[in-house]
Amino acid sequence: MPIAQLISPQALDQKKDRPGLVILDCRFALEDPDYGQRSYAEGHIVGASYADLERDLSGKVVKGVTGRHPLPEPAALIERLQAWGINADSDVVLYDDGPGAYAARAWWLLAWLGKRNGVFILDGGLKAWHAAGLPLSLDAPSTVRGTFTGSPDMSLLLSAEQLQKRLARPELTLLDARALPRFKGEVEPIDPIAGHIPGAQCAAFTDNLGSDGRFLSADQLKQRFAANLGGRSPNDLVAYCGSGVTACHNLFALCLAGYPLGSLYAGSWSEWINEPARGVATGE
Repeated sequence: MPIAQLISPQALDQKKDRPGLVILDCRFALEDPDYGQRSYAEGHIVGASYADLERDLSGKVVKGVTGRHPLPEPAALIERLQAWGINADSDVVLYDDGPGAYAARAWWLLAWLGKRNGVFILDGGLKAWHAAGLPLSLDAPSTVRGTFTGSPDMSLLLSAEQLQKRLARPELTLLDARALPRFKGEVEPIDPIAGHIPGAQCAAFTDNLGSDGRFLSADQLKQRFAANLGGRSPNDLVAYCGSGVTACHNLFALCLAGYPLGSLYAGSWSEWINEPARGVATGE
């Protein structure tokens, strides 16, 4: 079974009442941290629990040390997954407003802890759900505590120090998921320093999607990332972004295309710039 799987609104609607299914609403907005919880309270897919990017899917920020969304402590994350009713054999469906960036962060965290089967992202998110004419619920989910246990696969992660040592290696493919103007250093609406990690390529996560907001086909994604790889092995690919969130979208899309699960520099740009000696590049 492939590690990255999509589910359509219609398919989810047909299976939403099946025993063992867990649905997580991952909506969030960087500019309004309460947006997701507020939106969930105003209506969500029936049976869904709310997974907050900062409270549930991230750890404690240490100013000047970590990035903006450090990984959660594994024990704390496992506790949340159990509270949402997740078992080792659960089917889990993740969604956000549509692009899938926050849902992909939850997908990656599950994969990191060893849950690599039966995890789906709702293709097109809540926007596609609305377009299909499907209803929302105001009811709290009825959940039975799950028994999921896992351990983090540290081979999926790179620290800043490890990445810095790899930058000069010709086999490295380093993909930055932020939009091109941020990559080039022309604008920086969030972090105090603009630019990108030296040697990186811009691979904006939004380019994984078609004009309808849904993921491109596997063949289209394979063609996209083949251009980034340029003949190098996908086993040496590293993804990053501003804070380790949208990079997971690229890792999910790579898996949809049939590539192996790449490595994540979870601290990403917001951690990288804490140490000026690491270097900053601008332009293309």
